[in-house]
Amino acid sequence: MEYFQYIGGMFSSMLRDPYIVALIFGGSVMGLLVGVIPGLTATMALALLINISYGMPLERAVAFLLAVYVGATSGGLCAAIMINIPGTPAAAATAIDGFQLAKQGKGGLAIGTGFIASFIGTLFSIFIMLTLTPVLYKLAMKFGHWETFLLALFGIMICGSLSTDKDPIKGWIVGFLGFALSMVGMEEIYAFPRFTFGSLQLKGGIPLIATLIGVFGISEVLGVLQESIPYKIEGKIGRIIPPLSVFKPLLPATIRSGIIGVIIGIVPGAGEDVGAWLSYDLGKRRSKEGHKFGTGSLEGVLCPEVANNAVIGGAMIPLLTLAIPGSPPAAMFLAAMNLHGVRPGPMLNIENPEFLPMVGAALICASCAMLFWGLLLAKPMVSVLKIKREILLPLVVPLTVIGAYGGGVRIFDVYLMLFAGVVGYLLRQMDYPLAPLVLGLILGPLADVSFRQALMQSRGSFIPLMQRPIGWILMLAIAWLVWSGVKRAVEYYGKQREAIKVG
Repeated sequence: MEYFQYIGGMFSSMLRDPYIVALIFGGSVMGLLVGVIPGLTATMALALLINISYGMPLERAVAFLLAVYVGATSGGLCAAIMINIPGTPAAAATAIDGFQLAKQGKGGLAIGTGFIASFIGTLFSIFIMLTLTPVLYKLAMKFGHWETFLLALFGIMICGSLSTDKDPIKGWIVGFLGFALSMVGMEEIYAFPRFTFGSLQLKGGIPLIATLIGVFGISEVLGVLQESIPYKIEGKIGRIIPPLSVFKPLLPATIRSGIIGVIIGIVPGAGEDVGAWLSYDLGKRRSKEGHKFGTGSLEGVLCPEVANNAVIGGAMIPLLTLAIPGSPPAAMFLAAMNLHGVRPGPMLNIENPEFLPMVGAALICASCAMLFWGLLLAKPMVSVLKIKREILLPLVVPLTVIGAYGGGVRIFDVYLMLFAGVVGYLLRQMDYPLAPLVLGLILGPLADVSFRQALMQSRGSFIPLMQRPIGWILMLAIAWLVWSGVKRAVEYYGKQREAIKVG
């Protein structure tokens, strides 16, 4: 009880600080606008706006960045509903029923339902996060170097498996590419330069922020500029705020979608889009009116929107307890916290005990601001969709340059960002997922240092690993991922060969 009272005190202190309130409302509306514009993602929003938080005190920086995160995750539903083009990948499932409702003249009702569902999903995940994280801190303290190494390896493997429906091997290739890139620079135990090829610039390693901006930002711009999509808002938006009676029969679906979102958020690297699709699919199969999904069902809008926002709180759980982000936007938030001197992980509750309540209070404030702006600005935001992306996205490029340069104040980082953008674009064209690349880049140093320290302690012996129950569980989980992933890949390519023979 005292714990939740402390959180309530943190929440009230934030509301009493006019600067924090302004940052939350400003960050929320920025995130919403980014989410509304197809091609700009929550990860990109955080990457572009992270520099604004450099000079802020920690409490204000956390509030601002989380407000951007929540707003961008929710804002994608407007484009998904009104023009059938998801503003963010997290809103892709929302487009199925949302666009059908828009064609029936119920676009405003669908948008209002989506924003309220996003609000409920965020609050649900915050409660789970605040309840579960203190327990996991105690469990994380029992993790040794072997367990940490295996957990990092498991995170890369499962992210590779979940990020692609067809061929998990592609996800693993990209994940371990990120792992390999994280080895560049001065290694953390003896400060010996690795894979620098004599370059002083590479001794500092591959900068995370510049790489993320390039992979998710520049590659998206390059991809969008080759598309030709007509922008036309179909019909009128209509009423925004739905009646309360709409939500009463949807309560079971809301709870189920919230649970799915939190679970997917806890899985390293899975992300909001995976939670949304899984919730939509399960909702269609479990709903009494599942036959209406795809024809304009409000439940078909609610399920993915509750889930994709519930991923936010779920993604914070492994980030805070193990320093392993549950989604790409959470990875960017982790990078921002490192810049502010906060080290998420098992020791966070000891070194910075007020950080978890701060995150919880900031997320509550951010979800309220998101709902306020979402319902208030729904119609103006829809008008933003009339601007062609071919005009809008090139204006984003200067912001990406500023973001990359501001991370290390080196022109080398800008060149690296542009190169990462081209690589990201080529990977997209070859149907390789990008999320495992990010997770590999983040978890690579953790896995490397943990593995080497474990071998140093055991004098090169693997026997201590065989004596650790958690280690056995993680090894079995990794073995199962490899077996199931290879099986899926073999089946997929078998079907491809059969299709070629038939054709």
